[in-house]
Amino acid sequence: MIVVGNSDWRGAFRDGAGSISTTTDTLQSPYTFASRFEGAPGAIPEELLAAGHAGCFNHALANISNQNGLTVESVHTSVEVTMGTDDHGPAITGIHVLTEAKIPGATEEKFQEMAEGARAWCSFSKAIAAPITMTATFSK
Repeated sequence: MIVVGNSDWRGAFRDGAGSISTTTDTLQSPYTFASRFEGAPGAIPEELLAAGHAGCFNHALANISNQNGLTVESVHTSVEVTMGTDDHGPAITGIHVLTEAKIPGATEEKFQEMAEGARAWCSFSKAIAAPITMTATFSK
């Protein structure tokens, strides 16, 4: 399977403008330097990575739970992408996964083991070079 994201850009780094879209029409949004780095309206490419990573993590946790004979009743995950700079300019310097789940029949220890598995094995985690940390909260 191949999924495709698209982007167009015109103009200089600070004064240009672009758009980000998906072939499924799930997303079509403008973006600028100001939307990425100054809080102006518009898309932030790194925010899209964060949302995709959160969805990937949740699906991985559901899969690992199922492999352990358990079913996720609910899970909410937020992914924080920390931006910084490196020798070449803007860079993702870290990612932190915050997840809270209710999985009937799981113990705190089993939940932490499954959450760590999801953090490590989600396809986004495997593709990202930045350090990925996690806070996992278990609800009974």
